[in-house]
Amino acid sequence: MEISMKRYEFSLQTSKTIYGLRQSSRQWYKKLTEALIQEGFHQSQADYTLFTRGKDDSCIALLVYVDDIVITGPNITILQQLQDSLHDKFKLKTLGKLKYFLGFEIARTKDSMFLSQQKYTLQLLEESGYIGSKPAKAPMDPRHKLDDQQGEPLTNPTTYRQLIGKLLYLTLSRPDITYAVNVLSQFMASPRTPHLQALQHLIRYLKGSPGQGILYSAKPSLHLRGFSDLDSASCPITRRSTTGFCIFLGDCLVSWKTKKQPTISRSSAEAEYRALAATASEIT
Repeated sequence: MEISMKRYEFSLQTSKTIYGLRQSSRQWYKKLTEALIQEGFHQSQADYTLFTRGKDDSCIALLVYVDDIVITGPNITILQQLQDSLHDKFKLKTLGKLKYFLGFEIARTKDSMFLSQQKYTLQLLEESGYIGSKPAKAPMDPRHKLDDQQGEPLTNPTTYRQLIGKLLYLTLSRPDITYAVNVLSQFMASPRTPHLQALQHLIRYLKGSPGQGILYSAKPSLHLRGFSDLDSASCPITRRSTTGFCIFLGDCLVSWKTKKQPTISRSSAEAEYRALAATASEIT
């Protein structure tokens, strides 16, 4: 089935603008939510920015980010009817098929769709001064265990924190760097020289693959699969284990996460069960 996708950009048309007010974003979202519910949409309990309506050929999915909206569905006529209906309540600006959205680049073929953040990655490399650096082969050296004692504290940790913040957003399309970013983000309060060196190594890894992303196939398989793993007692500071999982819908990767477990496990078997529980919760 060929999926038709459009992106709509909204601006609220009222007698008094809500922009600039202290609670403008909340009021805007409330107004839009009410309008969508009146149109028969259901708000997702897992993601409050996602609204859905109908099923099969009449299905519509609508994703909201402030006043930018992505709408997708298999029937272009129904999408056009929705646009006309919302146009009576809001002032719409149609931007056409989705190609670039919030730093994400979307490339589409007949059988697949590729999602990446290449432009965002290149900007990160240029701003950090690593655009001409030698690429690294891996995100992080697995033999190198970071702690909060070795090395000297950074005199200006602001740059470290800013880079970690940008890398956290990059993990939305780069599962390969999720573990490394998770480890480095644990030292944002007081980063040291070994943490900065590991961060620089990760950025050089991005230099070698700035356009890497996720491929989504158009095959209609809805088989849900989950894979779970853990690094037992990997944290040298707390001795807590690290859980990692990835969830596939058919052949499409739809969810992934790396997180330190909240408590210390008394055995590797207990840590395994905690990792499986987190994976089962995500699948549910």
